[in-house]
Amino acid sequence: MSDFTTTDGMRIYFEDVGTGTPLLCLAGLTRNSRDFSFFAPHAADLRMIAMDYRGRGRSDYDPDFMNYNIFRESHDAIELLDVLGIEKTFVLGTSRGGLIAMALAASHPERLAGVILNDVGPVVETSGIAKIMAYVGAQPTAQTYDEAALTLQKVMEPQFPGVSLETWRMQAEIQYEKRDDGLALRYDPALRKALIEQAASGATPDLWMFFEALRDIPTGVIRGANSDVLSADTVAEMHDRHPGLISTEVPDRGHVPFLNEPQSLDLIQKVLKSAA
Repeated sequence: MSDFTTTDGMRIYFEDVGTGTPLLCLAGLTRNSRDFSFFAPHAADLRMIAMDYRGRGRSDYDPDFMNYNIFRESHDAIELLDVLGIEKTFVLGTSRGGLIAMALAASHPERLAGVILNDVGPVVETSGIAKIMAYVGAQPTAQTYDEAALTLQKVMEPQFPGVSLETWRMQAEIQYEKRDDGLALRYDPALRKALIEQAASGATPDLWMFFEALRDIPTGVIRGANSDVLSADTVAEMHDRHPGLISTEVPDRGHVPFLNEPQSLDLIQKVLKSAA
């Protein structure tokens, strides 16, 4: 557990655990370095590096919330690799982290040994965007982790049937911070303002261009069978545009798989071995 200071003065928290093949783990939009807690027990032969983006987890909140964008976050990731002296790494990107991985492929392809995209691609379905905007920046109403776990289970059951309450309690602890007056977000609520203003500016890039930067990089994509963010049609087109792409679909999972599922672990290993 450590931190570094970016070139623009933000303190970024990261964890660097284990030895072996480096794997940079990039979390979802509102999540943090603990996003990979379910995968970690299966990574004994890996050097897992996970960072809290600016404005998330234990990293500094940026006074300019417009810096909460994929390009700044990808630059922060490169700065972290430089601090650690890692010339080349695999990247496991969940949701937002996958978009950052694609941005890295466009800007620093020589730094990427391989990429795994967890339930994300160049097209984000409008239904998924609507669901994301419904919760980003909203403070939890639950007062305890047990209450939050019950809420998560109820809300997520249609996409994640059969997931235990114990798992949802672990997820609640990852997502929320316990305070004297209840639970709180583990990220800057201004992230919502950033998303709204960036969307209003019309500055959304062509994500297919960034995905195609992965053509010469071993790449895999994991899709939750019930995902409302990554469609099966988008995965099919990703295969058309990246002939070497491998993919898997995880049953009884929506956005996003926990990465401890057999299908997820198998695909991750295939990408790691493909570049060995």
